[in-house]
Amino acid sequence: MKESVKERIIKVLLIEKNLSKYKVSKLASASFGWTHEFLKNLEKLKLIKDTKVSNIEGLFSYWIKSHKKPKHREYMIQNPLEILKGINLDYAVTTYYAENVLQRFLFPSRLDVYIKEEDLEKWHKMLTSKGLYGKGNVRILIDSSGLFKSQKIQELTIVNLPQLILDLKLEGGPCEEAAEILLQKLKKDVS
Repeated sequence: MKESVKERIIKVLLIEKNLSKYKVSKLASASFGWTHEFLKNLEKLKLIKDTKVSNIEGLFSYWIKSHKKPKHREYMIQNPLEILKGINLDYAVTTYYAENVLQRFLFPSRLDVYIKEEDLEKWHKMLTSKGLYGKGNVRILIDSSGLFKSQKIQELTIVNLPQLILDLKLEGGPCEEAAEILLQKLKKDVS
């Protein structure tokens, strides 16, 4: 699944500060004309002012409405973090494990990992050699959108903070509470 240009622009607005519209388009790998038009629409909705986020909750609500959940596969693996040690494939961890690394609020009950679609067979082969295929404690999300501006923390590649907040909100339940705590931290960074 290919990430939408809108989502990349929203992430850039939430991650970077003091950008020109041209710089937003470059960082989001979008045409300047399209970026300019989309930013104008966000401004009409009173979600941003120029390229500065003015309504962070509203911007997340807008993003959630337009976001399509990625395809995924599940596996049961005995020591899920072990599969990521020394791996030579691009990935980014999200939801429970990523949140646990950043603020230790949620119990890491499932390892959710974004991967590139072209790497799916390599991941599948590796995961089935270490465990079982089907409902389990590891979920690979077949969508490279989570790799955008990911960061290395405690030897794990973690999604960027706005992506983590979105994923936690979409997960629901206790994850929404964890997302709200992270959103308050992001508010301080964005303002």
